[in-house]
Amino acid sequence: QAQLVESGGGLVQAGGSLRLSCVASGSIFRSNHMAWYRQAPGKQRELVAAFTGSTTYYGDSVKGRFIIFTDNNKNTVYLQMNSLKPEDTGVYYCSVNDGRGPWGQGTQVTVSS
Repeated sequence: QAQLVESGGGLVQAGGSLRLSCVASGSIFRSNHMAWYRQAPGKQRELVAAFTGSTTYYGDSVKGRFIIFTDNNKNTVYLQMNSLKPEDTGVYYCSVNDGRGPWGQGTQVTVSS
């Protein structure tokens, strides 16, 4: 059964940093197709960062602040988030980059001003 387990979220002040982790089961993990999404309160889930084959995508709002990377030996994808802003608040999910899931439980990130 496909499984994704996200962790690393928390409460942080604006300007701070967090590193999210996501362990994916072997049936899901493909290092060049993993992605991070987030869902802010009252909004639809949006793509934040993704590997798209040979390139890397970042949403305009996170460019220069977030970095997506993987540890292939651990089937883990990370999201390093720096210079956090209150608008980064939301539940963060990892999955593959086509947006169709599967989905884990997510990890809550709250950035206070």
